[in-house]
Amino acid sequence: MLTALIALPALGALAVGLLPRGKDDLAKLVALVVSVAVAVYAIVVAFGYDTASTERFQFNETYWWIESFGVHWALGLDGVSLTLVLLSVLLVPVVMLASWTSADRYGGASTDDVPERSVKTYFALILLMEAMMIGVFAATDVFLFYVFFEAILIPAYFLIGRYGGPQRSYAAVKFLLYSLFGGLLMLAAVIGLYVVAGKNSFLLTELTGLDIHPTTAKWLFLGFFIAFAIKAPMVPVHTWLPDTAGQAPAGALVLIVGVLDKIGTYGMIRFCLELFPGASKWATPVVITLAVISIVYGAVLAIGQVDLKRLVAYTSVSHFGFIVLGIFAMTTAAQSGAMLYMVNHGFSTGALFLAVGFLISRGGSARIDAYGGVQKVAPLLAGTFLVAGLSGLALPGLSSFVSEFLVLVGTFSQYKVAAIVATSGIVLAAIYILWVYQRVAGGPSLVSFPDLGKRELAAIGPILAIIVALGFFPQPILKVINPSVERTLTVVEKTDPEPTVAEAPTNTGVKP
Repeated sequence: MLTALIALPALGALAVGLLPRGKDDLAKLVALVVSVAVAVYAIVVAFGYDTASTERFQFNETYWWIESFGVHWALGLDGVSLTLVLLSVLLVPVVMLASWTSADRYGGASTDDVPERSVKTYFALILLMEAMMIGVFAATDVFLFYVFFEAILIPAYFLIGRYGGPQRSYAAVKFLLYSLFGGLLMLAAVIGLYVVAGKNSFLLTELTGLDIHPTTAKWLFLGFFIAFAIKAPMVPVHTWLPDTAGQAPAGALVLIVGVLDKIGTYGMIRFCLELFPGASKWATPVVITLAVISIVYGAVLAIGQVDLKRLVAYTSVSHFGFIVLGIFAMTTAAQSGAMLYMVNHGFSTGALFLAVGFLISRGGSARIDAYGGVQKVAPLLAGTFLVAGLSGLALPGLSSFVSEFLVLVGTFSQYKVAAIVATSGIVLAAIYILWVYQRVAGGPSLVSFPDLGKRELAAIGPILAIIVALGFFPQPILKVINPSVERTLTVVEKTDPEPTVAEAPTNTGVKP
């Protein structure tokens, strides 16, 4: 079932790419139909997931790929990977609809120096990225995960470098170099793990629980962790994201920031914690410190941005700090919140990038000071921008609130100072979201353009509905991910701290 789920968008990308020139409308239609079919198939698969099962992975497929080196084509899903696969397949049709006309304008680029690009290639790359995203979350062989981890750079690189703004080449090369550096470290760690394990297998189920020398485990942990920190991205290896966000088309950014970056935090859970539990606990104080710095630093820099897309990028640096904080707090509430946050961030940031993309496609500029009074000329666009932004600042009733609350509560029980400092990120988020909305949507009208059309509402409307639904009822996702949280904490040998209850004084000195 999972092999078919990967193959369907990959074959769709091939079919779109082989269409003759000049068939742009047909290419869009084929890509949209394929993406919807993938989403429906993934939902059908999800309904077969048994939350009461004691198996580590479900829908398992294991076949020899390179037998002499112990490499398998091994796929499977647990609660975390299932929710991230669903996030991926639900966002792709949205990106297709949102990019329907912007792809005709060279992927949304608004500069005159961008030569004509192939529309069918744009949609083929989106489908190819979808196949890679499903593969990286479903892989249960460490080497196969690495292959998908690196292969996903190909469509992402071309989406940035071919369909971006005037500095697209610089942004694409910087994105590629950062990612390749992290991938090189991870490859060294994968080889080291294979040698240390002494087994002719890269299967996760056989590598978990190995008795590795503490010093060796720390080095292997660092190889994986740095690669994932770059992908996440975390301070100080985050600088590729603002440059990428400033140049890449908005549709591609929905997948790069909304899904692709989740590979980093997913890898921390799946590989760092589960393969190297001792080293993870050893590194926890430093990781917690970096996570808190990311929260505050990303939020502060977001306040000072003059570019809408770079602002959203820095908000994501702050949000990923919350996710990493929850992962390494290693309590049930914090990890559940972190895993839920990965899903909620994908939808809220995806909606925010879409709203920004719709705004830029009309106004022709990403600068904040180019807009004003949008709520007067395009109230629907201003409203979607506001709802997406309020979700990003974790307003109660919207999806991000529940996950952020769980992260902070779960962290406070273990690391009180870190949780208190991280709470400042909520205040800073309110500042940068409300301030940018006031400058763009409020005040005198500086622009004149049409409001959102039916196609654009059809693209962003379902995401906003999901944001509201998960804000009031996150239980379906928590029910799926909680068993995975319990298994991860069992492997790391961490338990929730006992609640402390103050004893009543025996002698108050007050007469009855």
